Amino acid sequence: MTNRISGTTSLIGLLGNPVKHSKSPLIQNTALEALGLNHVYMAFEVEDGKLKESLEALKVLGAVGGNITMPFKTKIIEYLDDISSEARIIGSINTIKIHENGRITGYNTDGIGFVKSLEENKVEFKGKKIVIAGAGGAAKAIATQLAFDGVGEVVIFNRTLEKAKKIIDVINKSVSSCKATAKVMDETDLVEEIKDAAVLVNCTSIGMKATIGQAIISSSAQLPKDVFVADIIYDPEQTKLLKIAEEAGCRYMNGLMMLIWQGAIAFNVWTDKDMPVDLIKSKCF
Repeated sequence: MTNRISGTTSLIGLLGNPVKHSKSPLIQNTALEALGLNHVYMAFEVEDGKLKESLEALKVLGAVGGNITMPFKTKIIEYLDDISSEARIIGSINTIKIHENGRITGYNTDGIGFVKSLEENKVEFKGKKIVIAGAGGAAKAIATQLAFDGVGEVVIFNRTLEKAKKIIDVINKSVSSCKATAKVMDETDLVEEIKDAAVLVNCTSIGMKATIGQAIISSSAQLPKDVFVADIIYDPEQTKLLKIAEEAGCRYMNGLMMLIWQGAIAFNVWTDKDMPVDLIKSKCF
């Protein structure tokens, strides 16, 4: 990669906190190098309260765009000039493009990336019930995209009920074929809702860093064998939740393929080129 960087190389930046664990630089730089594109992708850990300044810095440095990750996916909206139609409905941003005139457009590729991951795992979700833990930016994108793509019911659990209610209100107003419900995070209630669900999705940070030994449920006995378990965390590769899923005999996936697919869509936003996804899978993982 070093040999392709020159005085004309432009920047693509990841803004979030934490980001030191991110595999996005590996994915994106591998793709950029494979296609001979004159950009470099770098991750920047942004302190709370410094998001606006970070965006201005990207503009000053002539960046062509970037990714936005936790905890800024919703906050960033107030600093953007334009928002794509799907991102406006979802209410969350994970990709930005900086135009030559300095205007910044926000997109959301998380939801589509997650759906592509389910499809790769041959998970039947149309007309089915999905249970989601968490109500942050990724949960918004995943729940809304699944509703648009034919899920019959979405139940969202979150410690703060109001955040979950905002998501289900959007779904209930926008997608008449999908019933959406919000509930306060409670393990007993969560386990009850899982009983007839096709997919359980963890969109919380429980299972990474300080909570690496924790999970949204405590026992493999709480999981029906026919529920597909998805955790959007990919570091560690197997969270406590996924270990429990394995013990229960469930099929499961971590967030790696979602990361690759959302990154592939973002790659196209910045470069107008298709990411060589098969190459990324073979070379990076």
